[in-house]
Order: sequence, then structure tokens, then C-alpha cells
Amino acid sequence: MLEYRTQGFNGYGIKYSPFFDSRIAVATAANFGLVGNGRLYVLGLTPNGIVSEKWFDTQDSLYDISWSEQHENQLIVASGDGSIKLFDIALNEFPIQSWQEHKREVFSVHWNLVSKDTFCSSSWDGTIKIWSPHRPTSLLTIPTHSCTYSTSFSPHSPSVLSCVSSDSHLRIFDLRTPPSASNHQTLSIPLHTSPLTVPGQPPSRGIAPSEALTHDWNKYRSSVTATAGVDRMVRTWDIRVPKQGPIAVLSGHEYAVRKLSWSPHLSDTLLSASYDMTCRVWSDGFTFANNIPGQAREEEEAMANAAGSGAMGGKELGRMGQHTEFVTGVDWCLFGAEGWCTSCGWDERVLVWDVRSVMGR
Repeated sequence: MLEYRTQGFNGYGIKYSPFFDSRIAVATAANFGLVGNGRLYVLGLTPNGIVSEKWFDTQDSLYDISWSEQHENQLIVASGDGSIKLFDIALNEFPIQSWQEHKREVFSVHWNLVSKDTFCSSSWDGTIKIWSPHRPTSLLTIPTHSCTYSTSFSPHSPSVLSCVSSDSHLRIFDLRTPPSASNHQTLSIPLHTSPLTVPGQPPSRGIAPSEALTHDWNKYRSSVTATAGVDRMVRTWDIRVPKQGPIAVLSGHEYAVRKLSWSPHLSDTLLSASYDMTCRVWSDGFTFANNIPGQAREEEEAMANAAGSGAMGGKELGRMGQHTEFVTGVDWCLFGAEGWCTSCGWDERVLVWDVRSVMGR
């Protein structure tokens, strides 16, 4: 396990570079993000440990980060003053672009993985905005009417994006649809929906709504997402059958779940970061087909039919408990061995570790 100390700044978001396996960016905030400056760290992994390649100071806290999919040296950050800033790490001191349209804290930014020329942001002001790095103003504003903690483009479509918010809903938007009164919204799933009752078993108890803080799209199954938040549960969903409830409900965290990340290597594996000071690795119970013609489609259909029926039981595979404060960010390395990941937290520490080393704990 490798460690780097972000002295005086508490971690909020962390991302591996999509171009280099040895580069990590970290969004941090002074005074736990309550008041004060922010700092963007660009870290390099070397044979001698983690070193700081560069950092940029900002006037307000930084809450999230996303690397450009077009330019290896550029990345965007979400700021507490409602701004989004684009930095080029080949340059010094100042961002090369800044956008100021959100009325409250920007809590999430995400680059479009398919078209690569747009990114989205969400804010406590109850809106999602779509941007181009080449335009001085946003391309589109989508109201959610609720404090929106996380937004993301689908990794399978350039025009589908999603969000979760304080009203305990997962919303799906398709920018190909007419704007109309729905503002491109095609689906809204109440996350407090109980799993479908299994025949012969007592009905599920009702679940109280709670704030949803994070979500992520599965990298291999185009209709599957995972959500989590204040109620401590990680849930996976098939958006093709939203009324059948969650595919899997993964319990174990003792406090709110702050960040989720599906594995880029394994279709059934995801990581979570929580305020209980642990990172946990989970399986949602789905095993992807082994490249047998027709088999993948059959398994996808079987999953859809079984969704919510209790047939897909997920489980915790392991946990990492080396952080000593809230864990707020986690991400997988896209390259090399399939287990390497990184995490950050309010303990001013960045950890780089191998998921395989904690399996079974």
C-alpha cells in the first residue's frame, strides 16, 4: 500500500488518469470543505512512492474531479463557489477556463466517455448542466428540483445521463428526446422501493426515503447502475425493469456511503467508500458470460427476468480500513492488474492499494 499526505487539505474526490497508469488527481478542501481554500493535486506513482507532480490552489473548496477524455493534461474540478474550472497541468497557477453558472456548490462533474467533447455537472441548486470545453456558456440546463449530489454520462451512450439527489430518486435523461415538459427525463426510480416479494415469503417492509449521494454505471452491462447514500445500503438496478425494484441490496456499511465505482475489469464487482472509514469491495451476484456466442444475451435476459426476485444475491468480498476519517473518494486503475485502486478521505491521506489484498477480510 502506498500513501501520500495532502497536508492541511481534506480529500473529496480522486481519479486515475485515463491515459497513464501512474497519474492520479485529487480534489481537496481546507477545513473539511466547510470554509476556506481548495487544492487540486496531481500525483505521480514512482518506484520511490507517490510524489506530487503539481498542485493548483483555488479560492474555494473542491468537491469533485474528472479527467478530460480528449487531452491527457487537462481536467475539470467542481468548486464550492458554484464554478467549474478546467486546468492544464502543463501550465502553471491558473485554470485555462472557468464557468460560473450554478447558483450553489457544484458537487459532481463527469466527462462524456463516448463522445468525449462534452461533460456534465450537478449542483446543490437542483440543476444538471451540459458543457463543452470550447464554449463559454453551458449547452443545456436540466432542472431536477432537488439537491443533486451526483451526475454521470452513461459509458455506453453519448446522449444518456443520470443523477441521484436528496429526494431519494435516480433519474435517467436521454438528450435525443424532445425537451418538452419532461426536460429529457425518461425515467425516475424511487430508490426507497422495496425488492419484489418472493412467492412464499412475507412481503418486504417499507423503506424510508433518504438522500442519495452517489451512483455509477456498470461498465459492461449497459442497463445496470448502482446507487448508495445516507441509508448505508448499496443497491444495483436494471433500468429496463425499474418497477421490479433493486437487483441486489448490499448491506454492511455502518454510516452513509459517499462514493461508488464499478470495476473496469469485472462486470459484477464494485467499490464503495463510506463515512464509516472503510472502503469495501462487493459482488452484485452477476457473473458475466465467457464470450460464448449468444450466451451473453441469454444471461442479460435472465437477469432482467430475475430482477428484484431475490435470485441475485450480492455479497461483500472484502474491506480496507486503513483510513482514520470519512472516506470520500475511490477509483479503479484502468491499466495493468485488475485489482489496483486509490482512495482519499478527510484524514488528509491518499492511499493506493490492491483490492485483492483485502479479499476475504
